[in-house]
Amino acid sequence: MKKIYFSYENTGGLSSADFQLGMRFLVPEIERLQEVTLAGGYTTDYASVNLPADTQMLEKVQLVVDAKKALRPTALVVVGIGGSHLGTLAVQQALLGTQYNAQQPDLKIYYVDSVDADYTYDVYLLVEQELQQGHQIILNVISKSGATTETIANFMLFEYLLKQYYPQTYREAIVLTTNYGSPLWELAQQEEFDCLDIPQRVGGRYSVFSPVGLFPLGLLNIDLEMLLAGAAQVVAPCTSIEVTHNKAALSALLLKEHYFSGKNIHDTFLCSVDFAGFGLWYRQLMAESVGKMYDRDGGLVRTGMLPTVSQATADLHSVAQLYLGGPLNRFTTFVTVDTNKANLVVPRDIERKVLTKLERQLQGKTYHELMQAIVEGVRIAYLKQEMPFVTFSIPEKTAYYLGQLIQIKMFEIIYLGFLLDINPFDQPEVELYKQETRKILSHE
Repeated sequence: MKKIYFSYENTGGLSSADFQLGMRFLVPEIERLQEVTLAGGYTTDYASVNLPADTQMLEKVQLVVDAKKALRPTALVVVGIGGSHLGTLAVQQALLGTQYNAQQPDLKIYYVDSVDADYTYDVYLLVEQELQQGHQIILNVISKSGATTETIANFMLFEYLLKQYYPQTYREAIVLTTNYGSPLWELAQQEEFDCLDIPQRVGGRYSVFSPVGLFPLGLLNIDLEMLLAGAAQVVAPCTSIEVTHNKAALSALLLKEHYFSGKNIHDTFLCSVDFAGFGLWYRQLMAESVGKMYDRDGGLVRTGMLPTVSQATADLHSVAQLYLGGPLNRFTTFVTVDTNKANLVVPRDIERKVLTKLERQLQGKTYHELMQAIVEGVRIAYLKQEMPFVTFSIPEKTAYYLGQLIQIKMFEIIYLGFLLDINPFDQPEVELYKQETRKILSHE
């Protein structure tokens, strides 16, 4: 099978010697990851790299998937926030499309990741319509800690709704995904809900290949074996000390070098609308992993790149002027797709007396050719403006290649954390707002 192609046409002046020097600096981290993958298991913060090879976990998830499919549900409600749902969203949209629910599939999916009353109520009404028609739904509640405020509130809301329509059997429609021993796990034991364990040392934003992502994706008939096979295929290259083989390390080196040269924004430029969810997933992955107040020794550094997401071609008509004419503070990663599922063509036989020059040029062109021309035009403009960028080219939208891309990007961020001398696995400052929220809610 093909592999994802990685190109770095404009490195901003970095030479092959610079890359070799950077790789030598990365050797301790690469060797550490080699040891982790060789040992297997989930005993370190690097645990997520071993998820694709965990066949026992996949078998356990598949058993629950099969049991819930037997209920013939028409809607899946994923209650979670951040790492608890963004990986699922990334894969689902890339493979099934952003208009998936509108196509009236056998199983719709709804994400409840907010306590915005209006948004949540809209989803509530859609789910209630399914129940009113006598249909079954599956409620998948995901929280690593088992104590996420927004998630627990939404769990209570949708559990209450389920009880109204299935007072005797509502438990069989609920699957909890959490850490072993968490409050949510304890609740699952008390109420006899199905419960899937997240490996203790796997962080939320690195958890898409754990039950966090595998259960809902399996319920949607995503090929889990191919998703994990794609991820597993890039583990060896991403732990290689050969710079030409290791796309993740090379990308991390470029990000680090440009960050220290003043490029403190990393823009992921997506050339497929279906990759919108991937952009949201990567935004969290980078922001929480490298946005840190202190380095590994406790020194104040306040480091991190601002991850932004751009979408071709819509955003070319909203932010391209800023990108090309504004401050040169941006490093860009283009994500392109070589083969689309649809072969859409601009019609040739337009019955009109006069065609404009542009219309004549467009006749018979495929939409893929149009996207290629526009993206290539952008990259040429970036080259002329000396704006550094790299490109990840995906052969086609399949579970195998999505698995590759997601795994490469997780390795990339692990390496970038090492290069910036920060811990890419924690998020201590997130607790600051959570503590204040709990104080406010505790006041009667």
